[in-house]
Amino acid sequence: MFKQVKSALFWYYLYKFRKRVLLISLLLIVALFANAIYSDIIEYLKLKNRLEFLELALFIKWFIILFNLVFSIYLILTLFKKQENQKEEIKKKTTKKNESKKQKETLSEREKSFLKRKKLKSKADYLLEK
Repeated sequence: MFKQVKSALFWYYLYKFRKRVLLISLLLIVALFANAIYSDIIEYLKLKNRLEFLELALFIKWFIILFNLVFSIYLILTLFKKQENQKEEIKKKTTKKNESKKQKETLSEREKSFLKRKKLKSKADYLLEK
């Protein structure tokens, strides 16, 4: 029974956050393949006798790896904050509705009488009647 619940939760969250999970996995794959790409670039630079670009290639390799790791960690940490932001927005909307209800309640007697009328006449309506 516990395995079924665990599996159901896993697939629910995987489906719910499938875009982020896919992005995180792609970023981590790029970080893992950065070393293979770096070794190919080193071999190419040795063949072309352009060893002055080795420092630049090393810097770019580590920049790619660190950027992907930091961005993946950021995506993982902000995975559930999106839901919290939505809850805060819902709370703001409900408070705005409550404020508008309070404003309606603070109407004077004359304003309330206008709200109860079925048909309001404008100046043009009065002129047409004459």
